[in-house]
Amino acid sequence: MAIKGNSGELKSRSSASIFIVIGLCCFFYILGAWQRSGFGKGDKIASAITKQTDCSVISNLNYETHHGDDVVTADGSDKAAKEFPSCHAKYVDYTPCQDQMRAMKFPRDNMIYRERHCPPEDEKLQCLIPAPKGYATPFPWPQSRDYVPFANAPYKSLTVEKAVQNWIQYEGNVFRFPGGGTQFPQGADTYINQLASAIPIDNGVVRTALDTGCGVASLGAYLFKKNVITMSFAPRDSHEAQVQFALERGVPAVIGVLGSIKMPFATRAFDMAHCSRCLIPWGENDGLFMMEVDRVLRPGGYWVLSGPPINWRTYFGAWKRPKEDLEEEQRKIEEIARLLCWEKLDELGDIAVWKKRTNYDLCRQQDIKPNLCEPSYPDDVWYKKMEACVTPYPKSTKSYEEWKPFPDRLNAIPPRISSGSVPGVSVDMYQEDIQIWEKHVKSYKSINNLIDSGRFRNIMDMNAGLGSFAAALDSPKLWVMNVMPTIAEKDTLGVISDRGLIGIYHDWCEAFSTYPRTYDLIHANGIFSLYKDKCKAEDILLEMDRILRPEGSVIIRDNVNVLVKVKKIVGGMRWDARMVDHEDGPLVSEKVLFAVKKYWVVGDIITAHNKKNKVKN
Repeated sequence: MAIKGNSGELKSRSSASIFIVIGLCCFFYILGAWQRSGFGKGDKIASAITKQTDCSVISNLNYETHHGDDVVTADGSDKAAKEFPSCHAKYVDYTPCQDQMRAMKFPRDNMIYRERHCPPEDEKLQCLIPAPKGYATPFPWPQSRDYVPFANAPYKSLTVEKAVQNWIQYEGNVFRFPGGGTQFPQGADTYINQLASAIPIDNGVVRTALDTGCGVASLGAYLFKKNVITMSFAPRDSHEAQVQFALERGVPAVIGVLGSIKMPFATRAFDMAHCSRCLIPWGENDGLFMMEVDRVLRPGGYWVLSGPPINWRTYFGAWKRPKEDLEEEQRKIEEIARLLCWEKLDELGDIAVWKKRTNYDLCRQQDIKPNLCEPSYPDDVWYKKMEACVTPYPKSTKSYEEWKPFPDRLNAIPPRISSGSVPGVSVDMYQEDIQIWEKHVKSYKSINNLIDSGRFRNIMDMNAGLGSFAAALDSPKLWVMNVMPTIAEKDTLGVISDRGLIGIYHDWCEAFSTYPRTYDLIHANGIFSLYKDKCKAEDILLEMDRILRPEGSVIIRDNVNVLVKVKKIVGGMRWDARMVDHEDGPLVSEKVLFAVKKYWVVGDIITAHNKKNKVKN
């Protein structure tokens, strides 16, 4: 009876569903075309990358979420989305927590003034950071390694300062990066081949690297050829726009400095650490900086130092420094390395290479032993001061002695899980997590087939968990910055590092240590539920907008009630957004919001308020 009586209603619903699917097909076709060819400007300078979106792959998904998109206030009234205005053009390259004017208020000792100093709540910008005029979507990788549109970072000082060192050259409307560096003017390939004579770079044993004082990150750019992924960092504008250039090239990098606080990386995170004339005083402060490098090096990892004071006998005249000073500087470094129980492998001309022991057994036999850090949690590093002590080895080093090469380690059981050192994470949970994220990523690709096309190079996962989103995406076309929120219930950043992925700690109530427009795709899983009682959702969304490229994409997974509110906010942010059901159907309360940031540059946006005033006038 009920079925017969509602046949007309069912037909109506069927027709409505058809129109919904057709409408969404059109949306994702436009999204694909928009991101591929630009809303008139964004991708014109880049090569065409993908075929047009095929709607047939999404016809079986239910996009009717059964929840209204409008937010209703407590008094029952609908409220229009708050429209965020464009920031002033002077903020085009604004880095809130590394603002140079604010930095000048802090001490210069130990580079404190170049560390993170975020604005107080009442000084946070409530506007959208504009792109510079002429902004163009970067070239696809690997072309982006060598060429960057001039309009995206129009700063020429490095072309003069580093002219003879092959860092960067200005050619018409693009910058060209020949692959050189201060210590490798013959090119990064030649330099890397020198390293490979002492370090197993070619066989996957070295997968993750840390480059301190990276310049324009040519080392990291060329290490990709060896399937080595490098976390590069340098201070804000020590040389103009160096980290910005690195990210424009499609190379992982963050603004950072070895100063007074610990680096925001997990203990034992990297297979190799590198300094090429990075100007860090390694022998000072009782070896504090080398001890911090030791903390983030895994057992069996390598430390590379090239440039002063290495090979000082040959270069002291060119460096214009007394022989005695350089000799003493190297003596201190060698002394601290012995204290840390590092083995010196070789000195290849201008390059010295040390190896951290795989376990502490031999170190116990030393006459002079380092001061060991208190047995507190070694990954408690966010805004924590460095200490002149050495982080103890893990209780079991067997896994590090039998270290798996990459890519085998990507989905192997990470040492921190097999040893039970991550509370609440079992082997079964880890393996299940891999399967879940392979399913999620497959669904993402069915909706947005640009994900693995080369269109998205720089990807961020704001709440990375065990790193399975990045593992499911693994491709030479892209890299993922895995972010571990400092308030996460489980700290699994070390697990991510064990898998051969890069990651960093961050508190999303503050700005990320990067320039505007540095990520092509941002993935946010449960981030707004996590921070609901910590800071405003609109502040997090404004930060996402700051670091997202024009025509970049966002994927947000969260509870439906949270996403409805988020969608309301982004309605005033010049994002186009659509909310879809979970892969398992409409009865699952978790939903997914897909969005694309519109292309606009300085001077393009007129707010709705201003438009009304224009009409009145």
